[in-house]
Amino acid sequence: MNKLPQFPLSFPLSLLITVALASCGGSSGGSANTPGAVVSNGAAANLAASDTASALATSTAVQTTLAAQTAAPSTGSTAAPTTGAKSTSTTASVDLDPLMTDSVFAPTSFWYTAIPLVTPLHPNSKNYVAEVLRQKTAYYGTINVNTNAYSSPVYVVPAGAATVTVAVWDCQHKGYLDKGLQAQWTAVPIPTNAIPSPGTDAEMTVYQPSTHTMWEFWQTKRVNGQWEACWGGQMKNTNTSNGVWAGFYGTTATGLPFLGGQITAEELQRGEIRHVIGIALVDTEVSTIFSAPAARSDGFNPTSALNRIPEGTRFRLDPTIDVATLSISPIAKIIAKAAQIYGFVVWDKAGSLSLRAEDPSSYITQGLANPYAAVYNGTPSYALLNGFPWDKLQFLPMNYPNS
Repeated sequence: MNKLPQFPLSFPLSLLITVALASCGGSSGGSANTPGAVVSNGAAANLAASDTASALATSTAVQTTLAAQTAAPSTGSTAAPTTGAKSTSTTASVDLDPLMTDSVFAPTSFWYTAIPLVTPLHPNSKNYVAEVLRQKTAYYGTINVNTNAYSSPVYVVPAGAATVTVAVWDCQHKGYLDKGLQAQWTAVPIPTNAIPSPGTDAEMTVYQPSTHTMWEFWQTKRVNGQWEACWGGQMKNTNTSNGVWAGFYGTTATGLPFLGGQITAEELQRGEIRHVIGIALVDTEVSTIFSAPAARSDGFNPTSALNRIPEGTRFRLDPTIDVATLSISPIAKIIAKAAQIYGFVVWDKAGSLSLRAEDPSSYITQGLANPYAAVYNGTPSYALLNGFPWDKLQFLPMNYPNS
């Protein structure tokens, strides 16, 4: 497999992708004709001109400049603000700024839809903010960015990649195997050098842009050369999907895919995240109470404690805050800006409050360096969000925006 050249973080992204493609013979990632080859996320944005144009159109609609948003939000107002969106080129050969993660799902998906500056808030917003602060204090005093474990590597594969069957195994001792899931895993283009995340969840994502198909796996392993996983699914037609798994498929407790809400090294290098960010809490409302876009929940509240936050709930950082003036890390500022525009969504329950950054296994298995060493600049993942103004959150109504 050809390796993409490596560049310092200060190297312009548009030139980086252009040179990377040139070094690979000008093809879509350079290994498009090699079965099981992996395409980097940056190069994957150029697999099809139509995909790139779609990403540009999407990003144009949501790149709202906070400087133009001068009106303060009101809990009782429903008026839509002037977006102040900046214009961008629709010529893929000129503007290579969009990334694959900007447009995996339909442009109308909640993942890519900016929250209007003036929008009604949840009537219990203040108590929910206090609950986040309580959990942060109670569970390790921080909100981590899971990077090297408990996040999913993403293997982006070209058209025509060789496929394998992934067997379903009963890790939860249910006594039966889901035939519908097995049918979804009969032909999966897993690269030969792929490995799942090293955490006990052993998660893995495979995405094929040319067919708009995505596969997720949980409790993944390879036994005598045979891939096995306990749960996950196959999502077809991702480009027209709302970005939520159907039924009980998919790996997160809510049915919200990793590829929608994870942060990637490429996004941090670009300096902008253009989608909602998934967040895991420790204590959540009972599983029978959840909010769209979640399709389900594994919430647990045996004592009926007040102010438990339902899974699927969305919230944002107060958009009137001037992020540039905050004494937080550069990574935290990128996350804060995305949290003002797109917000967070509670997509799972975990042992600590946490976000997810794509597991670096998908880079390392290509012979590339772990990109987070340079991106994080030596800051531990648990300290990246130190000083983040969690007390300035704003919770949106249940089932937002269709509440």
